[in-house]
Amino acid sequence: MAVMDDPNGEHIENVTDEPETGSDRDQKLQIPARLPVLLLRDVVIFPYMIAPLFVGREKSKNAIDEALASNRMILLVTQKNMEDEDPDQDAVYGMGTVSLIMRMLKLPDGRVRILAQGLIRARISSFEDDGTAIHAGIDVVHEPESEDKTLESEALIRNVRSGLEKATSMGKSIPPEVLIIAANVEEAGRLADLTASNLELKVPEAQDILEIVDPLPRLKKVYELLARELELLDVQSKISSEAKGEMDKLQKQYYPGSSSRPSRRNSARGARSRKKSRSTRANSRN
Repeated sequence: MAVMDDPNGEHIENVTDEPETGSDRDQKLQIPARLPVLLLRDVVIFPYMIAPLFVGREKSKNAIDEALASNRMILLVTQKNMEDEDPDQDAVYGMGTVSLIMRMLKLPDGRVRILAQGLIRARISSFEDDGTAIHAGIDVVHEPESEDKTLESEALIRNVRSGLEKATSMGKSIPPEVLIIAANVEEAGRLADLTASNLELKVPEAQDILEIVDPLPRLKKVYELLARELELLDVQSKISSEAKGEMDKLQKQYYPGSSSRPSRRNSARGARSRKKSRSTRANSRN
């Protein structure tokens, strides 16, 4: 799990994807040119993702209040150093995700928990920190118009789908609904974002994916990361099997089976019985 905007190091509870329409939806969104900003410490939010976030910093809580008082939209952007309590523009990544605050809950310890849904990518054009909240001027990044499917794109989509299923069969925790969505998504860009959000990528890797605007190159990059994950799962499985084999071997060496111990006892009894029999015969001769 990834650490959120929380000084106490709380973790994200879950990250899933929700079925929506595709590029037509992007065109219908009315995104303001300036939005309040919520800084994330150790996670990158993609379009379509739904993420519960814990918020502790006052500026971030003020940004949430402002968003809820207007159109519920906020810019989720990740900072480069998760330990930085008050980052400036140079300390945050230049692209984030415009998101919709779906729910908000104030917690007894002073923190706020929100449920946010990623909507669309946006680049930061200006960064303003007035001491109470952070705002950003943004340029919305629309997906390029989708072209007719090629053999390459269709093969890549199939490979990513099968890779997700294989990763699940090898023990990786991927929600069943993600597999269902992946099986029905025909857009390369959306499948890339869905897959990336379930690979538990490090921030720099996830941010690289977020900043690839063209859907097909983005899906290619995600497939490379998925293939690496499958290799890691395979090696992990082999290591576990070898370790189990060694443990079984040691257990047999130091804790022999119960069947061997009775055999030694029976041998001892037999030896005593034979000795007693010889003694009896000797006494009978005298």
